[in-house]
Amino acid sequence: MLSNKRIQELELVMEFEKVEECFKEVSSWIENVGRKGLKETVSLDDSLEMLLQAQKQFKEFDLVASEYCKRGQEALKKMDRWEDFSSVDVHSYRVKLQTYRDQLEEFCNQLDETRHRICETVRLYEFFDKVRQGMCCTEEGVKS
Repeated sequence: MLSNKRIQELELVMEFEKVEECFKEVSSWIENVGRKGLKETVSLDDSLEMLLQAQKQFKEFDLVASEYCKRGQEALKKMDRWEDFSSVDVHSYRVKLQTYRDQLEEFCNQLDETRHRICETVRLYEFFDKVRQGMCCTEEGVKS
């Protein structure tokens, strides 16, 4: 049994090394492109037109970012079996895996929050724009 467990651990290490390339690619994209893209959407412009433009640009970024999140999550699923192993030899790989998991989770959560914030801001600006137009029409009717 001990020999079988050791063989399984070695197989997991070999599998980790295959999947690690995907982790490294996703992690690199998040650090070099993803975080920068999220920072660019921190301040949203004051006009509805500029906000709609920012939303359009974010949607393009969001498509790519969501694909990286999906790839990272699929790679992590392949490594779910690691939870059953607690040997010292596997520990360093589990630490790396947890680091990737934390980074991916944080980025995906920030992406979701930004998507929601932009959508809600656009809806709010559209509402205020309709109210402003309604007030202008009402004022013109009163003047006539």
